Amino acid sequence: MKKTKVAIIGSGNIGTDLMIKILRNSEALEMSVMVGIDPDSDGLARARRMGVKTCHTGITGLIEMPEWKEIALLFDATSAKAHHYNFKFVKDTDKRIIDLTPAAIGPYLVPAVNFDSDLGQNVNMVTCGGQATIPMVAAVSRVAKVHYGEIVASISSKSAGPGTRANIDEFTETTALAIEKVGNADKGKAIIVLNPAEPPLVMRDTVFTLSEQGDREAIRQSVHDMVAEVQKYVPGYTLHQEVQFDDISEDKPVFIEGLGYRHGLKTTVLLQVVGAGHYLPKYAGNLDIMTSAALATGEKMFLNA
Repeated sequence: MKKTKVAIIGSGNIGTDLMIKILRNSEALEMSVMVGIDPDSDGLARARRMGVKTCHTGITGLIEMPEWKEIALLFDATSAKAHHYNFKFVKDTDKRIIDLTPAAIGPYLVPAVNFDSDLGQNVNMVTCGGQATIPMVAAVSRVAKVHYGEIVASISSKSAGPGTRANIDEFTETTALAIEKVGNADKGKAIIVLNPAEPPLVMRDTVFTLSEQGDREAIRQSVHDMVAEVQKYVPGYTLHQEVQFDDISEDKPVFIEGLGYRHGLKTTVLLQVVGAGHYLPKYAGNLDIMTSAALATGEKMFLNA
């Protein structure tokens, strides 16, 4: 089968891990060029050692390379601000781009939830917290209407690079919106915690939903089924504890900003994500789930092309 040629823009941790995943595991994608802006970056050096062509002058340099004509898909692993700049050079071409930043120019995509939706040219992978938690909100919402979804993503501070730290506001805003648009919650909220613990802890995520009353066993099964779907491309994605339920009575409703007082069924899902250890440490599950989701998306786009 002829593979689709791809380029990765961003030679940091996420871009380098994604490159290694494509080289090792992809049945549909072929690494063409690794693009960065620092000629001395470890990502570009590693790409050269692995036989991948490199460019250290950003997307403008990539466009000048002969490989540009054959590249059908780009992965952007830079920053939200940089993605807005990069997409200007792609939007009038027939090339597609998968955005691993919180820029959210294109529609949100969580492979286990909404891959069959209309993707368009530019697809946004939400955030690491979104990739981990939105499947759980969606799992509840397919059984009972979800009024509110709140997620808390706790990651090791060592796995939070400059891009993550620079995009904290974008992380919370993008994730909250995706909880609503992809997870089907009326209202979403997202919180990220950078944990300085030593030794570093793996990614832990807490998902709270307030929904209409529903069949608890059906919700529990829906959550387990969704975990199995995510595990198809992120094997280290697991429930940390069994699903928990609490009644929020009409007598003691909770106030939700923008929705007013609500009552119903509170569902709590606790998750952990252990990375595959391809390039990043196993505790960096937050980065691994992004690269794994992006790879799964790219493969689904072109596997049958």
